[in-house]
Formats: sequence, structure tokens, C-alpha cells
Amino acid sequence: MTGLRTTSLYRRVTTTALVVLAVVLVVLGFVVSAVFRAQAERDVNGLLAGRVQLAQQLAKQGAPPQNLVRRVETRGVEGRLTLTDGTVFGAPPRPAEARLRQVKATLSGRGQVNGAALTLTADESIVAGAESTLRWVLLFTGLAAVAVTAAALLVGVRIALSPLDAMTGLARSIVTGRRGGRLAPSSAKTELGRAASAFDDALDALEGAERAARASEERTRRFVADAAHELRTPIAGVQAAAEAVLQQGPDADPALTERLHLLLARESQRAGKLVSDLLDLAHLDAGVRLDAAPVALLPLAQAQADRARLLAPELTVEVSGPDAVVLGDSDRLTQILANLVDNAVRAMAGHGTLTLTVTESGVVVSDTGPGVPAEDVERIFDRLVRLDDARGQSGSGLGLAIARGFARAHGGDLRYEPSAGASFVLYGLSKPDSQAGSSSPSSRPE
Repeated sequence: MTGLRTTSLYRRVTTTALVVLAVVLVVLGFVVSAVFRAQAERDVNGLLAGRVQLAQQLAKQGAPPQNLVRRVETRGVEGRLTLTDGTVFGAPPRPAEARLRQVKATLSGRGQVNGAALTLTADESIVAGAESTLRWVLLFTGLAAVAVTAAALLVGVRIALSPLDAMTGLARSIVTGRRGGRLAPSSAKTELGRAASAFDDALDALEGAERAARASEERTRRFVADAAHELRTPIAGVQAAAEAVLQQGPDADPALTERLHLLLARESQRAGKLVSDLLDLAHLDAGVRLDAAPVALLPLAQAQADRARLLAPELTVEVSGPDAVVLGDSDRLTQILANLVDNAVRAMAGHGTLTLTVTESGVVVSDTGPGVPAEDVERIFDRLVRLDDARGQSGSGLGLAIARGFARAHGGDLRYEPSAGASFVLYGLSKPDSQAGSSSPSSRPE
């Protein structure tokens, strides 16, 4: 893989402009020289034709041969008149290597010149000299134009490309740790404007990702610390109960031993539940795969209602709604409803009314507990969050976060709505016929 060529942009632009200018000047020089040559030849031909016409007029007037030759000749044009008797007037013949242009004509008139042969010779060295002078003028003028243009380009290109210096300076300031700087182009419709806008957008995305990474790192650090703190309590209880059991002698009180065993089992179950919840959150963050299949929501709701009656016999539990079928993972949907039901049972302390209402795309779990303060409505879905009032006080603070995570993994969501107590609405689950032939949904890391 070859690297990007990083030749100086100023040099590249200047060199390219000078090369283009030199090519244009060379082509222009050839064109001007050719036009000049053609025009000079036309002028010589016109001059010779005019001299012949003058000779014909003089012949008709009967001008003497020598006088005719003298009047026909002019600068660069020599005449040679040969009478019918062989007498020659005018310039001697030129050598063959001389650059000449000749015109011959037979005169008709009076006197000696009647029938005489006139030869006019134009010396093209005059034209050649002018052409040579023109070429030298074009050469020196072109070189001067290239030199002046090069000097002007060194200044003009630097001014024209100054926005690139601004981009470079801003990029270096970002690298050194300065944040918030932007190019803010005056117009985003030009090439530099579009480049500057794209540069600003890239900086926005970069700084946004950096802030998100820092926030995620802080959340992870806080979560790990909170999880360690939460695990310390049941593990300490397990350790204390185990040590107490080991210290029991053969004649220990059976009732005390039974209480210690019960405490050991309860604390172990609590630690296991917390570890299981942490694993669920880890799966959600990694993008858990769901075994999607048609799931009837009403039987799931009725099963959770039966479980709630066993957990809290004094609780009034009601189930209603259509026998809706959605596309989802039955185990994960059961876990969502179980977390919501457990949350409601804890909130009502085993007394009150729990209602599970099935909808076409989800389930609404309502209770007659204390509800959730308005300022904590979104915070209750955060991890390891337990409110100061009775609601959620005895849980690990992970149930609602897991429930919302699995709801979003199904393409739906979970929200809180105030009611006589509290209502948690699971909604947006897909119907089986709307995703026929599609792959199983997977969760999005939160």
C-alpha cells in the first residue's frame, strides 16, 4: 500500500500553473509566428502585384525602359526588364540560395517596352528578419510573463490556500487537547466551505464520541463499584451464616441451626439472583440473540398472575385483554413480566391490586402502590437505582433496567405511566406476520 504523496500544495499548484502558462505561451508563439508569416507573404504578393500593375500602366504610357524600371522598384523589390531585342535593364540576377520571390509579366504598350519581359524580385530576408525579431520578442516576453506569474502565484496561492492552514492549525490544537474550536465557514456551498463543514462535522462526531466514551467509562466504573457493593452484602451474610454453622457443636439448638441454614440459603439465593441479573445486563450490552417465535401474551400474563398469588396470597390479581400473539423470545418475555410483577409486589408490600392487561403489542402491569415521583420516572430504568421511598427499596435495582433492555431487544420498549399507583407499559412488540421470513431480533447495546 503506497502512502499519500505529500508534496507541498503551494509548490504543486504553482508548478502546475506555470507549466500550463508555459505551454499556452509556446502554443501562442507558434500561432502568432504562423499568422505573421502568412500575413507577410500576403503582403509581399500584394506588393508584387501592385508593382506589376504599375509597370503595365507605365508601358501603356510609353515610358522609357530605364525610367520604368526605376519607378517599379521599391524597398525590397528589384526589377529586371528585358526588351524584345535582348537589351536588359535593371538589377542583375540573384544567386539561387537567396530567399527570393519572383513575379514575371509581359508588358504591352507603346515604344520600346511593348512586349518586353518584366521580372520583379522580392527579397524575403526583410520578412525573415522581422519574423526572427518577433520570435525573440515572444520568447523574452514569455519568459518575463512566466517569472512575473511565478512571483504572483507564490503570494496568491498562499492567500488562496490560507483556509487549509486554518484547518491544520485547528487539527493540531485538537491534538494538543484543546476542544470546542470550529472553522465555521461563511458559506458551505464552495469547495473549501464544504470541506470546512465536513471538518467541523467530523470534530463534532469525534468530540461527541469522546464524551460518550468518557460517560460510558464513568458509568461502567460506577456500575462495577455498585455491583461489588451489592454483592458484598449477600456474600458477607453467606460467610457469616456459614461460619456460625461451622461453630455449632453436636448439642446445638436445632431451632438456631435451622435459622442459620435458612439465612444461608436466603443470602445465597440473593447473591445468585444478583449475579444472574448482572449476567443478563452483560448479555444485553454484548447484543444477545433472541429465539424469535410466535408467543401468546395472555398465557404468559396468567402464569405471572398465578405466581404473584403464591408470593403474596393477600394480593388481588387481575388479568384481562385479548389473546394477542407477538413475535419474540418466550423466556425473555417471561423475564420481563416477572421483573415487572416482582417490582409491583414489592411496591405494594403484598397488599393491594395487581392488574395485567394484555394489548395487541404488549402488556400493561399496573399496581396500587405508592407510584414513582415525576423527577424519578426515567431514573428508575437506570442500573442499580433504588428510590428512597418504599417502591423498589428491597430489590437490587436491576430489574427494570433488564426489563427495558429485553423490551428494546424485541424492537419494542418499556415506559412508565402514572395511574392509581404505577403502570409499566410494554409496547411495540412485532406481530408474527409483519416479520415473516426475517431473522431473529437481537438486542442493541444500551
